[in-house]
Amino acid sequence: MATLNSTKDFSPVEDAENIKKACLGWGTDEKAIISILGHRNSFQRKLIRLAYEEIYQEDLITQLKSELSGDLERAICLWTLEPADRDAVLANEALRKPILDYRVIIEISCVKSPEDLLATKRAYRFRYKHSLEEDVASRSHTSRDIRKLLVAVVSAYRYDGAEIDDKVAHLEAEILHGDISEKAFNNEELIRILTTRSKSQLKATFNRYKDIHGTSITKDLLGDPADEYFAALRMVIRCIRDPKKYFAKILRCAINTKGTDEDALSRVIVTRAEKDLKEIKELYMKRNNIALDAAVGRDTSGDYKAFLLALLGDDEINN
Repeated sequence: MATLNSTKDFSPVEDAENIKKACLGWGTDEKAIISILGHRNSFQRKLIRLAYEEIYQEDLITQLKSELSGDLERAICLWTLEPADRDAVLANEALRKPILDYRVIIEISCVKSPEDLLATKRAYRFRYKHSLEEDVASRSHTSRDIRKLLVAVVSAYRYDGAEIDDKVAHLEAEILHGDISEKAFNNEELIRILTTRSKSQLKATFNRYKDIHGTSITKDLLGDPADEYFAALRMVIRCIRDPKKYFAKILRCAINTKGTDEDALSRVIVTRAEKDLKEIKELYMKRNNIALDAAVGRDTSGDYKAFLLALLGDDEINN
């Protein structure tokens, strides 16, 4: 379930005018902007952008970029984008980093539905005039194994139904165990199974793996902590098997790291606030004995903190 407390009755024209008013004068009224955009769902934000462009002949996100700064600017601009376009921007940012942030590519590829992933790839192609697959494959500084895995998950169009085949689950659990036992971690069959089977089928395969061998596949994949390919393989499995649990862990790491990882913190809260952030919050509380709202409030400050808390459903600002 979503955590966003969106307003049912709103006027996109009035919101656009109030955002413009907040940007005029000597200083920007960040609280006013947060009180509006932090309480509008994706469709409402789209209408506000259209109204803003029609009234002022300029793009709302361009205006926000010129008025805001730092972590607040990045989080609000990502939030204001439509979901597919947002994921395209996040993927491009991850690919442009000196060290590829493969987490973002795996999240987009393995958590999204097939149709949502297709929409992201279309948005990416429209925005950057390259395909996402092309840009992932061209990362020359990325190890060959990680590149092969990422290209495969990005290129996949999985069946999205709930049906499973128990015989296939048993057979492919044994194939995966054989490859892992022989340390053939980059075997074509292992990558084929992880990147082409439906999520329902893969969950059945992972369950059968544990039933047969008495341990989870991710525990059998525990290798050298410095080996990013092992980490990427485990991440693919975790994103497919239990994305809420995966995101709760990403949030914990973002908050507990030396110096908060604001990029990861913003990414998870912004992308999940209209989906399953309520359940992620519950998991976070169970695993960390502290509410996510309290943890975010402790590790962030100012308007950035207020915006994240608004998306978490725990406002410091009254709408």
